[in-house]
Amino acid sequence: MDEEYVERVRELVLRIPAGRVLSYGRVAELLAGGYGPRYVGRVMSIEGQDLPWWRVVRADGAMAPPLMGEAQVHWMEEGTPVRDGRVLMREALWT
Repeated sequence: MDEEYVERVRELVLRIPAGRVLSYGRVAELLAGGYGPRYVGRVMSIEGQDLPWWRVVRADGAMAPPLMGEAQVHWMEEGTPVRDGRVLMREALWT
């Protein structure tokens, strides 16, 4: 794994404010490191346990099914706009 890129992903995720989200693809775009959303997802799954991982979601606002229950709790606590188990990306996207 590209350790410099991993650190950049970690730093960006730590900056996402409560109640806001970025998609895996948007993280990849912002970091412009030549990696795509799947690599960002891999970084998050291996190196993201101590990060606010629920603030990085799929482009459609969904979370991986095994993480959905815990993510829902965090989203509710942070006031993240959600409908039918998905983050409302237009309202919650961090810009």
